[in-house]
Amino acid sequence: MGKAPPPAPDPVAALAASDLFSDAQRATLRVLCDTFIPALESPAGDEDQAEFWGRAASDLAVAEGLEVALLGAGLTGEQTAGLRSLLDQLAANGMAAEAPREARERIVLGFSDAGPDALAGITTLRALGNTLFYAAPDPATGRNPNWETMGFPGPLGQAPSDREPPLRVRRVSGSDEIVEADVCVVGSGAGGGVIAAELAAAGKSVVVLEAGDYLDDADFDGLELSAYQRMYLNGGPFPTAEGQVSIVAGRGVGGGTVVNWTNCLRTSDHVRSEWAAEHGLSDLAESSYDEHLDAVFERLRVNEDCSDLNGPHQRLLEGCERLGYDFRRIARNADRDRYTAETAAYMGFGDSSGSKLSSAKTWLVDAQAGGAEIFAGAAVARILTEDGRASGVQAGWLDPELAQAGDGATSELTVRAPVIVVAAGAISSPALLLRSGIGGPAVGEHLRLHPTVAVTAYYDEPQNWMWGPPQSALSHQFADTGGGYGFLLESAQATTGLFAGAVPWRSGADHKRRMREWEHAAPLIALVRERGEGRVEIDPAGNPVIHYPIADELDREHLKLGVEQLVRIHDAAGAREIVGSGMRAPDWRRGDDLEAFIAALNSLEIVPREYVMFSAHQMGTCRMGRDPATSVANPWGELHSTPGVWIGDASGFPTASGTNPMATIMALARRTAHAIAAG
Repeated sequence: MGKAPPPAPDPVAALAASDLFSDAQRATLRVLCDTFIPALESPAGDEDQAEFWGRAASDLAVAEGLEVALLGAGLTGEQTAGLRSLLDQLAANGMAAEAPREARERIVLGFSDAGPDALAGITTLRALGNTLFYAAPDPATGRNPNWETMGFPGPLGQAPSDREPPLRVRRVSGSDEIVEADVCVVGSGAGGGVIAAELAAAGKSVVVLEAGDYLDDADFDGLELSAYQRMYLNGGPFPTAEGQVSIVAGRGVGGGTVVNWTNCLRTSDHVRSEWAAEHGLSDLAESSYDEHLDAVFERLRVNEDCSDLNGPHQRLLEGCERLGYDFRRIARNADRDRYTAETAAYMGFGDSSGSKLSSAKTWLVDAQAGGAEIFAGAAVARILTEDGRASGVQAGWLDPELAQAGDGATSELTVRAPVIVVAAGAISSPALLLRSGIGGPAVGEHLRLHPTVAVTAYYDEPQNWMWGPPQSALSHQFADTGGGYGFLLESAQATTGLFAGAVPWRSGADHKRRMREWEHAAPLIALVRERGEGRVEIDPAGNPVIHYPIADELDREHLKLGVEQLVRIHDAAGAREIVGSGMRAPDWRRGDDLEAFIAALNSLEIVPREYVMFSAHQMGTCRMGRDPATSVANPWGELHSTPGVWIGDASGFPTASGTNPMATIMALARRTAHAIAAG
């Protein structure tokens, strides 16, 4: 049966108990939010939308919602002090309700230029405030009052609650437990699900531990903020330590496969050859690896029949055709019988139709049929060893719904098993190894993110981008510009909140105009296969901290070339306006000098929080390879340092895959499972 969304902390009670800001700082925050999102007169010709134009942040209690969100964001003491100081300095420089709007906007822009710390604070408050204003639903109606004017249809409603979920999961019993198994799989996503299924089929007793919750069709409400809270790591997009890249990663039974965009791409020949020759995964150059990929595509029922082209994809098609670029449909793991283009548009918030054949619909079902047990809300703290070998794990076990509401008691769950598969994702997997003191010097190193840039254009006609899959086509035109490095050209899911937070803010009126024209927008993205790398470390509490500077010169060139090519595609497709990414970037309108616009964009420095990038693919932090000094696991996935501990997710990638990684994760996981079973 479906579950209602988890109870959230009472915002009134949270504010009453909050000591995050003083009353004076709260007053400044309200003025700042009304500067970001002011009440305005309707422009000529749009008088019938006076409520939209006249609605300010304070009308939707954005400042109060922002403080509640920050209370739950796990801010460090330094970050809290920084935000308080920023609000004090803004007030001292004239950020007051009686100041004219234009003067307050100049203050915002001046602080954004004052240095990286001030820019970080302004960016955080602006992005979160705009996200809440355009995405938070009215509790009474379930709809945001801005949506109708913007052309956003809102959620379609939840699936019938009588549809039986395919999995039975164990939830916290209220007491400590000890479980014994042949294999314990930590994580239930693309890699963990496959390994659990394959080993259960091989006759092993398997336990799967998942830190997040189990949600199925009837639980998906189609709301952006609800999805972030319940199905994403850290409650939604979050920045790297430097603020250079915004990270999105799934969390829950099925992992990222529940919220990803179902782009099924085979591992490229170049990457297979590279990993075989340079890192010792020699069989990837052979037909045996094709058998793993084929098995994955068969189990996921991958097809192109459910790849309808919405407006942004049609623009990508038109632009590529006119420029003579490669263009191809995407094959997707979708059930043809349940697929609808209307519900597919919301799949990043969970697919209520049941069409998406995620790990929770496929591999984990197979695993459970083979006797595997799946535990939800079990966050593994450390791996246990005896005489240098794997012996089990210790986990904190908590009801995920109560955890999100700030309630509930944690029980201890201990799993005794001689084989541990670490498949918690390339952020959490290295953190687990680091907390456990195993894995060697390469743990957390060699992080790859597929840094991704977006260019949004506005067209005369509505783009209907809340219809059809978020990704149904792409271009490989620049996938290899030399040495196997380059970028893919794709599209992205329609959102109101994330879009509002990412759209450049030059003034309150300019930003509101762009949101008014939301349905005419078409964002396209360039996903870079990078040569450079970052790292994951842990803070004193054992939580992962991501460092990712964009330092490699080739990566910088590809990011800028990606922006340039997206601009050219939009121009060729007939865009009337193209929005430069970042506060300092220019915009282009039909009739302007295109080459001068591209040159101006290419002149921008790739600076944290000014040059906007995101990552939905994290890889390489527990990578496989021959050398224990530069890799964590051997070419089949077993740790060099600790027999019995195996890597089963994208953290095992030797380098970036250069493609949406789900199919590669699954194929490598199946390969690793067979190695474990062969024993």
